[in-house]
Amino acid sequence: MAGIGGAGLDRGMKSIIYAHTELLTGDAIAVAVLHYSAALADNGLAETIEIPVVEPDGSRTTALMLVGPASQIVAKGVHTGLDELVDDEVVAELARRTRMLRPEGMADLGDPDDLEWQSRS
Repeated sequence: MAGIGGAGLDRGMKSIIYAHTELLTGDAIAVAVLHYSAALADNGLAETIEIPVVEPDGSRTTALMLVGPASQIVAKGVHTGLDELVDDEVVAELARRTRMLRPEGMADLGDPDDLEWQSRS
């Protein structure tokens, strides 16, 4: 999805606004949080997740978030002058959990006539 404006924003850093708090994290992490939160909401579920964030002094830590149907989360691009916070493991895990809640299709088992069925007696 293309953003509006975008001039002067560091590529790759987002501020997640959640429960009256701003959490600074990497772009891919913020997007993964939004996708997972939406998938949880679609299924009427909630879960606590832990993501890496950057404190105002530039130090890195983690934040726990309860996400689900009642979550109101906004992510916006921010200018920080900091290197992007990257955590491929967190992004991959959130993406895996999202796929579990939103399967995109069924496995192709081939032609049913070609399957060998065994009956159990």
